[in-house]
Amino acid sequence: MANGLENHGANPAAPANGSLFVRSNSGDRLMSEEERRAADQQRAARERQRQALSLQRESILSQRTSNPGRRAALEAALAHIEAQLQAMN
Repeated sequence: MANGLENHGANPAAPANGSLFVRSNSGDRLMSEEERRAADQQRAARERQRQALSLQRESILSQRTSNPGRRAALEAALAHIEAQLQAMN
């Protein structure tokens, strides 16, 4: 083609067995479709957990109380949730 855009068909570097080349913190490697799906599911589960913790944190922060015992319980719950969020990062 005159504009330099040519259709070369299938990507010659792509494996024929459905694997996917993945670049990760542990290095470059081939990941099967099943491994990719499992990794996507784990990523989605972590994101849902992070969102749930964030919602719980916001709920605690929105509560007002003059009862010292209740306030201490809320502060402890908030510290626990923030520790969980920090551990996820």
